[in-house]
Amino acid sequence: MAELGHDGGLMAAKLAGAAAGAWVSLVYLVPKSGREAASRFLTGLSCGVMFGGPVGLWLVERLGLSGQLSPVETMLSGAAVASLCAWWVLGALVRIANRYGAKSDPP
Repeated sequence: MAELGHDGGLMAAKLAGAAAGAWVSLVYLVPKSGREAASRFLTGLSCGVMFGGPVGLWLVERLGLSGQLSPVETMLSGAAVASLCAWWVLGALVRIANRYGAKSDPP
């Protein structure tokens, strides 16, 4: 059975990467309001924490860096990429839903 314990250094790297990715997404596309900024930051932070590990492993394999990065570096970069991409993926889904979603006539 897999070990379910958490290494403090990996969790810190995951949080730092997720926060950095969320911050970059806010700087790259400035939000219209404080509420939008908070929503985007929290979305990026939570996606970076949740998906940082798998994205980091995918990046290492995809870029051919296996064995060259430490687990902390892998987690940091994966969390940053997952966090940065989270809002862009959600934004694309919203645009697709608005374009092709069912349009109802007002009563």
